[in-house]
Amino acid sequence: MEQDFSMLDAIIGKYRNRSGILIPLLQDVQQTLGYLSKDAMRYLAEQMQIPAADIYGVATFYSMFKLKPQGKHIIRVCKGTACHVSDADGIKDALRNELGLEGEEDTTADMKFTLLEVACLGCCSLAPVIMVDDTTFGKLTPDSIKGILQRYAYEEEA
Repeated sequence: MEQDFSMLDAIIGKYRNRSGILIPLLQDVQQTLGYLSKDAMRYLAEQMQIPAADIYGVATFYSMFKLKPQGKHIIRVCKGTACHVSDADGIKDALRNELGLEGEEDTTADMKFTLLEVACLGCCSLAPVIMVDDTTFGKLTPDSIKGILQRYAYEEEA
């Protein structure tokens, strides 16, 4: 079953016959679709007459591009040195456990949360740290994770 990407045609028209447009094109497409699927990248390749390998190469090189659907809330776990020595792995394990993520999963089945590891959040004095969307939580313990996640579950119900 082939997906209809005609909603991307206006974006494609904005960039057609221009050079140096691949990153902004992919940003606009991701803004529209929420992520860059392989089918969407193939559609862009066909419509823009850009090799699919070039599109995929840019999409996989830059961390701002997401190749899978993301949850409503993005949780970033800091893995910088200060957080690492302050049990960032324990925080990540507590998050994975509370979210019910198994194996390589990073997004909950209900699409509420996506868990990402990041190199540094720049909040070393608060280590260990996570960000949920744009809110920073610091000086965490594995036991504090459940309460943080419950705040977002409560917001969903309100």
